[in-house]
Amino acid sequence: MSEREPNLEVDVEIRDGRTAVLTVSGELDMETADRLREVLAEQFGQGRRRVVLDLSALDFMDSSGLNVLIQAVIRAREAGGDLYLAGPTPAVRRILEITGVTTTLPPHDAVADALAAAGDAR
Repeated sequence: MSEREPNLEVDVEIRDGRTAVLTVSGELDMETADRLREVLAEQFGQGRRRVVLDLSALDFMDSSGLNVLIQAVIRAREAGGDLYLAGPTPAVRRILEITGVTTTLPPHDAVADALAAAGDAR
């Protein structure tokens, strides 16, 4: 089996110091899940309780990625905040639907919609 480079990028944009928008691109799997987990932990550690995950450039997600999302929403809600999903690709949306994650964490069509749901209308 050939070795491949982990393919995940996470860009962070802070809104009003309270809301973080994380643009996740590439593949969220067993090899890359820790990267997103670290970025989320950093945002929560800096006091951000509302986090929007822009999934419009995420090509693939497996159960490791789902686990990161579930842990993050639990942590955010325990701290009085929430996690918002925006623009998942059809493949990622399908995984979210099949696993029932969309009942707890409904995806929004775009980042602007997720920000509006989070109370940040900018």
